[in-house]
Amino acid sequence: MTDILYHWPAGARFGARVPKERFYERTASTAAMREKFVAEVYRISWAYKLATETINLPGSPEVPEIEVLQLDAKANDISAQVLAVIDKAIPNPVIFEICRDDAQGAAVRMTAAHKPVGFPAPKQSPYFSTGWMRGDSPRTPLPTAITMTGLYSALIGPLTPLAPRLGESPTVLTERLDAVGRIEREVSALERKLRSELQLNRKVDLRRELKAKQAELDQTR
Repeated sequence: MTDILYHWPAGARFGARVPKERFYERTASTAAMREKFVAEVYRISWAYKLATETINLPGSPEVPEIEVLQLDAKANDISAQVLAVIDKAIPNPVIFEICRDDAQGAAVRMTAAHKPVGFPAPKQSPYFSTGWMRGDSPRTPLPTAITMTGLYSALIGPLTPLAPRLGESPTVLTERLDAVGRIEREVSALERKLRSELQLNRKVDLRRELKAKQAELDQTR
């Protein structure tokens, strides 16, 4: 994960304030979730629209365009559950900038879940995030890309615990993240078995299996 904020192109500015009710009335599944939404979110702005007509990159069925939403938090943060409510109401991939005021002044963090477009809806990844940064932190130009899919991959790549491989699509990166998590759990289980095993011949087998699984983890990372 890299702490980074992007300088969004002026030509892509949308700058529309969106009523909160449009989100939680449509996709908040329970009254408790709606209350959580209202308690955490002060304001929602559809800040930028990264699309063929605004940044001159061709879209794809997976990533036709990218929406940038700025959320003003009422308190310290906005939870992943509330972000998911907003995400469900928007068909395209979304990049969030969450803004808050704290003891040091204005702060912001960028967060997103990989959300490809498709039917049936593909599985959405967990949310990945930068750390909190000062609101006036320097911003980085958009990554160089020749397609909207490539741009989306480059935008969310710094947020993820794995660096994207050259030419790796967001979908493949998410699948690799899932695989790494699964292998890490398998490694942990083998380590626990090895610590508790008393038979020497079984320890040898477990060490061999653990070494193979750690090599698989290194390769997948």
